[in-house]
Amino acid sequence: MNIDFLDIFTTILGLIYIWLEYKAHIGLWVVGIIMPALDVYLYYNHGLYGDAGMAVYYTLAALYGYIAWKLGNKKSKAPLCISHTPKRLYLPILVFFFVAWGLTYYVLVTWTNSTVPVLDAFTNALSFVGLWALSRKYIEQWFFWIIVDAVSSALYLQKGIPFKAALYALYVVIACFGYFKWKKMMKDEKVE
Repeated sequence: MNIDFLDIFTTILGLIYIWLEYKAHIGLWVVGIIMPALDVYLYYNHGLYGDAGMAVYYTLAALYGYIAWKLGNKKSKAPLCISHTPKRLYLPILVFFFVAWGLTYYVLVTWTNSTVPVLDAFTNALSFVGLWALSRKYIEQWFFWIIVDAVSSALYLQKGIPFKAALYALYVVIACFGYFKWKKMMKDEKVE
């Protein structure tokens, strides 16, 4: 097995990112710009074209997330608080997820030699939803990440990216704890 130092470095950045996300700290978005920019190259070289494309999206979405958290709630001028996803958004989110999954799958099977197009497209589509939910500080974002991280960990192990595989396995555990941390933070924000 060859050691890929970019795999190790982006894994370290990933640990910093998840710790900042766990703390609901705005610095997660800065790391969220650097790490995926490097991941584009890493994933592309390992044949994970969907993930490489997703890393481009993550980089741009991190810019959006930073701005959203920095500006807060436009209507009330208050900081963005942790909340539940409004029920009125459930159906649009579900439709978006399936459309994104289908389109990503189509791109992968049509224009790449991906050996795992179904799962690669699945994790990418659910990541679109998860990152959007994170940018809005919806607590349910943690559920999306638990699923994405578990599937991604298995994919990365299969594709010979062991440090990323271990990182994503750790992400599953941290995401479980993150949910409960955010739930407490959300309750504390309502009390203040």
